[in-house]
Amino acid sequence: MLALFHLSPVLLVTAMLVVLRRPPMHAAIAGTALVLVLWLAGAADAWRLGSMVAAAQDTAVLFASTAFVIVPGLVFVIFIERMGVNLALSRWVQSLGLGRGDQVVFIVLGLAPLLEAMTGFGVSLIATVPLLLSLFERRIALRIALTGMAIMPWGTLGLASVIGASLVHLDATALASTSALTSAPVFLVLSAIALSLAGVRDSREWRALGAFWLLFVGVLYSASRWLGPEVAGVAAGLVTAAAVLSAGLWRLRRNDSERGAVQWPRQAWPYLVLIVCIVALKMVWAITSWQDHWVVQGAQVTWKPLSSPGLALVLVLIGLGFHTRHTQRQTALDVSMPAALVARAKRPLLTIFFFLAMSQMMVKAGFLAGLMQMLAGLSPAAATSLVALFGALSGYMTGSNVGGNAIFMPAIAMLPESSRLLLAAVQNSSAGHAALGSLSVVMLILGLAKTQAKEEGELVRFGFTLVCLNTALVALGAVLLSGWFG
Repeated sequence: MLALFHLSPVLLVTAMLVVLRRPPMHAAIAGTALVLVLWLAGAADAWRLGSMVAAAQDTAVLFASTAFVIVPGLVFVIFIERMGVNLALSRWVQSLGLGRGDQVVFIVLGLAPLLEAMTGFGVSLIATVPLLLSLFERRIALRIALTGMAIMPWGTLGLASVIGASLVHLDATALASTSALTSAPVFLVLSAIALSLAGVRDSREWRALGAFWLLFVGVLYSASRWLGPEVAGVAAGLVTAAAVLSAGLWRLRRNDSERGAVQWPRQAWPYLVLIVCIVALKMVWAITSWQDHWVVQGAQVTWKPLSSPGLALVLVLIGLGFHTRHTQRQTALDVSMPAALVARAKRPLLTIFFFLAMSQMMVKAGFLAGLMQMLAGLSPAAATSLVALFGALSGYMTGSNVGGNAIFMPAIAMLPESSRLLLAAVQNSSAGHAALGSLSVVMLILGLAKTQAKEEGELVRFGFTLVCLNTALVALGAVLLSGWFG
């Protein structure tokens, strides 16, 4: 009963989002205010100035590490939208002449995860929604777009995994690679749903899906473990897209010997530059360890700005600024870029800030001790199922994997080391998949497709069904892995 009382800020946030349907930022502010009031009223550990300062320090460090990726990431998104990069990608995929099954797998396991892992913020939908609407019947296209979106929880260059690892005091590569395994059933089932929605019946294409799924999971796990979460999602999407494209074009050329070589659209060069920049910085970090020369220290968390993927984004943005200096669009960019950035960044940054503040005060005040004791007393299967449920709830209601991890990762940090990694991966995966099927993502799809009221209700229900299915699949993946970690 005491644990439920200590979780009342989370329950308040849930009620505001699900029942009252208030914006996530309002819910985050209300949850933070309730934690502060309960703490000052003596509902948890005794209030001390030192504990409040520690909570403020860790909130500031975590928020700085988040903002350093989100702000330049949003500027990059604005640049590529105005340069027509994603429109060029959509036209390029249409020109390939791939079969229906190849098109679906290329999008949901290749192009969508690749773009979402590089930028986050639903940017992949800007390319995939118009493309899918041109390839499939409208109702099917919207569902495939949402299914493909919910596949990749490694958005914004693995930011959520990096932040989650710092909250739970684990190595980011270990958390990301384990999350790749707990998410593996989601990748397979959601890809199969997309194929089924597209009406694919050819057994060859279903067998090919199994092979591409193994490739996707293998690359995601390997890249997460040996390169880090920043490039893992990019690598998995890129390698899988290349494999699907190569296999599809090889079959086409057997039937059409006159078909010429297919070239990557030249307008998409900013994505390639970003990939090269990320990999180059990773190599420099591995050789010189220069990222260790600047460490921002909080009370219990640390941040190395020089190892942040935000640095790669800043370098690419400098290049984009020089490139567009002499173009006709530069005047418009100069005038409207700050306003566009503020409009896009204000709400997500404020929402994440208050969720981080709420979680850190809950940790420092002992609010999560009851939840930790409850989890510690459960069997491994029950604990993983409960964490998957909490993770999905946090991701769905915040619309953000970072926000979801901020709420429940600190409780997992208090658990014994033997179970911490697997449960942290369950939280990371379930929050990520739920966030990408949340109402904010559904609303983005509806806005891009200019839908009607009836379509809105259907897609919201479909998205919620996907979230429930993904949660069960993550729990299943964790139970299967528990023997390995046991």
